[in-house]
Amino acid sequence: MSTGTDDRDFWDAEAERFDDEPDHGLRDPRVRDAWAIRLRSWLPDTPSDVLDLGCGTGSLALLAAESGHRVTAVDSSTKMAARAREKLTGTGARVLVGDAARPPVGADRFDVVLVRHVLWMLPDPAAVLRHWAALLRPGGRLVLVEGRWGAISPVGITAAALADLAAPLGGRLLVEQLGHDAALWGREVDDERYAAVLTPPAPARHREIVDVHLLLLRDDEILLARRSGTGYADGLLHAPSGHLEDGEDVRSGMIREAREEIGIELSPDELSVALVMQHRAPNGSARIGWFFTARHGSGGEPVNREPDKCSELGWYRLDALPDDMVAYCRAGIDAYRDGESFLLHLHRDGDPIAYDPAGPGRAVPLSRSAVPGSGT
Repeated sequence: MSTGTDDRDFWDAEAERFDDEPDHGLRDPRVRDAWAIRLRSWLPDTPSDVLDLGCGTGSLALLAAESGHRVTAVDSSTKMAARAREKLTGTGARVLVGDAARPPVGADRFDVVLVRHVLWMLPDPAAVLRHWAALLRPGGRLVLVEGRWGAISPVGITAAALADLAAPLGGRLLVEQLGHDAALWGREVDDERYAAVLTPPAPARHREIVDVHLLLLRDDEILLARRSGTGYADGLLHAPSGHLEDGEDVRSGMIREAREEIGIELSPDELSVALVMQHRAPNGSARIGWFFTARHGSGGEPVNREPDKCSELGWYRLDALPDDMVAYCRAGIDAYRDGESFLLHLHRDGDPIAYDPAGPGRAVPLSRSAVPGSGT
């Protein structure tokens, strides 16, 4: 029940008598059964990974483990954690000492984050809820048992206040009032006690723009176009390129872009894949770039078909490329010359768009052996 913001000495001192409260120790079989029934209704029907934060002496964690769930329990008090570890012996649960607001679980993700009587004590509950939601797998849920206790100097958080805090997370929130069920508390209570089950929306699938780039080769030269009037990288050289349109495959998109930009009509067998690159512009989002090669003479003589976007076309030696190029395009051509097939080129915010021979090197070749099914 403690967190990294609590006075650990206080909770260490409380550990020995913590289970004396009926709803903490669950020593009364009727209280224990009441919590077991409620907990089963909040947790998934199938065995799942449950993270119990501020677990105290582990009573709820034990109920979850006995229902077949795989439990990780966290408490900032070493004495609370020691009692929880003892209580959970033989269940396969693990008990960690750490802050409930930022539990020490690394990259692990869970089907349920279970928290009882903790959120109200934290200084920034909205930020904590966001972090707890980020610990969930897609389709996971937060189970929060909270309340507003006491009549003279009440403490806690109302269900309405919690709903306001949870609203930015979206998804579905179900609130179940618990104050009327004396079996849960071992006595009658007249304050607000409830469970809130929040199921955040599933995260959107990862999506990236796909673009295509043509390395049109003439002996030891390559055709480059100087960008103009586009609002991005104007004045810099770049290979003829563009984005896929909806429903296109990368080869069809490359044929279309070659026709639209430089007026050549390529057939599918005149294109070869040179390189696949994930790239990111400074202050932008990542994209997937497919680089194709074709030979001069395939599809006709190139001409500038988009003078509003391109000020000139020119042939440049592959072994003496100019510096005034878009950085990721230059990296792609260099990687092709070096025989690489897969490349990362992810700019950091503030990097220059233009190639800078003295600037940060962002190109990271990926070996073929690291690609499943490559056969190498």
